[in-house]
Amino acid sequence: MTPALHITDDEAADRLLSDDPLALLIGMLLDQQVAMETAFAGPLKISERMRADGLGSFDAAAIASAPPETFAALFAQTPAVHRFPGSMAGRVQALCQAIVDDWGGDASALWTEGDPDGATLLRRLKALPGFGDQKARIFVALLGKQYGVEPRGWREAAGAYGEEGAFRSVADIVDPTSLTKVRETKRAAKAAAKVASA
Repeated sequence: MTPALHITDDEAADRLLSDDPLALLIGMLLDQQVAMETAFAGPLKISERMRADGLGSFDAAAIASAPPETFAALFAQTPAVHRFPGSMAGRVQALCQAIVDDWGGDASALWTEGDPDGATLLRRLKALPGFGDQKARIFVALLGKQYGVEPRGWREAAGAYGEEGAFRSVADIVDPTSLTKVRETKRAAKAAAKVASA
C-alpha cells in the first residue's frame, strides 16, 4: 500500500513524496539550512521544471545526466529549490549518479534489495553522497514510521529518531500540529546547545 505522507502542506508535493522513493530521498538530502517543508517540496519543483525545460522525466538517470549548469539554473529559478541552489543542485546530481551506479537507478532498492536489516540499511544510506550519520538515521526513522519500511532492527538503527512518540524530525510530521511540535523540539535543542557551548 502506498503511504500517504503529509510533510509539506502541499497536496501535490506530498503525493510525489508518497509515490516516488527517489523524491523522498532527494527531499531528505535537501533538508538542511531551509525549512523542512521547503526541502521536501523541492522534488516537485525539480520534477515540474525538468519537464518544462525538456530534461526528461523525474528519475535518477535523467537527473544525473542533465548538464550541471542547466540543472543548477533550474534550482535557482524563483522560487528557488534551495537557498544554496548551485551546491545543492550538484549534491542532488551526485546522489542520483550513485543511485544509478550502485542501485540500477532504483532508489527503493536501498531498502528492498537483499532484504536488509536496519543496520545494513543505515550503512547503505550513509554511503550515499550528502548523507551523514544523522541524516541517514532520520531517513531510517521516516521509512519505518511513515513509509511502511520496517526492516528488523530499524528503530535501533534510527537511534533516538526511531523512538515512538518522539517529535524530533521529519519522521514525526503527520499534520500541522506535529510539525509545530517538531519545530519546538528543534528550537529547544538549539537553545540547549547554545547554553552548553557558552
